[in-house]
Amino acid sequence: MLHMLGDEWIIKSAGGSTGEAYLAYSDDKRLFLKRNSSPFLAVLSAQGIVPKLVWTKRLENGDVITAQQWLDGKELKPEVLQHPKVAELLGRIHHSTELLDMLTRMGKEPLNPAQQFDRLLNDLRSEHTVLPLVGKRALNFMQASLHEVTNFKPAVCHGDLNHNNWLFTNDGQLYLIDWDNAEIGDPAIDLAMMFNHYIPNDEWTNWLAYYGIESSQSLYLRMYWYIIYEALIKINRIQSAAALADKIEALQMIVRQAERYL
Repeated sequence: MLHMLGDEWIIKSAGGSTGEAYLAYSDDKRLFLKRNSSPFLAVLSAQGIVPKLVWTKRLENGDVITAQQWLDGKELKPEVLQHPKVAELLGRIHHSTELLDMLTRMGKEPLNPAQQFDRLLNDLRSEHTVLPLVGKRALNFMQASLHEVTNFKPAVCHGDLNHNNWLFTNDGQLYLIDWDNAEIGDPAIDLAMMFNHYIPNDEWTNWLAYYGIESSQSLYLRMYWYIIYEALIKINRIQSAAALADKIEALQMIVRQAERYL
């Protein structure tokens, strides 16, 4: 990769689980490089959702390298995700027809909640998981509300709204990075993660107003469906008895809250 930039450039790994991201330095110039990034990056850059795409080059072995503007900034602390700017950016993403059209042309099809539910049931059976009563109540809730969850307007969902994937630059710009898990689906998928981990219950209505919609029973039901879905997946993977007890207790509270919207 070094030869494509020149000998004056220094390239270092940017870390991460894939090992495909790099930082490039040359005097006062800095770039963020990634190998085989999605073509989706171009439209994200054009809409100001990720740092500016500088160039794209194809190597002799067929790999594609993208270079983005490197910006000084910091990852958001969990409590900062309550800020209206975060809600506004996520709302812009979910309401973007350009993003949806691009991901559709790339061959993505909307996630199917019925298929997700069937896979969850199969996974629980294959692992010989013995669910406590609250787990069975959770599955009953998901089954009873499946008709509501399958009725949604598709949108581009980021899929991993961890606070580490939000970048706030020193000049006040907010970006959402790491789009490797992007899917087409119900916006409630992303909202479920935000509200379950970062937004206090008494702030949901205000946060949604900045996001661009009014709160509704249907939306809350769909969000709880995905909160429970993720909780059951995690419970199925837990080995520690103490950790399992904590997750079961948390699930019990979530199910009680969810059942109010049936």
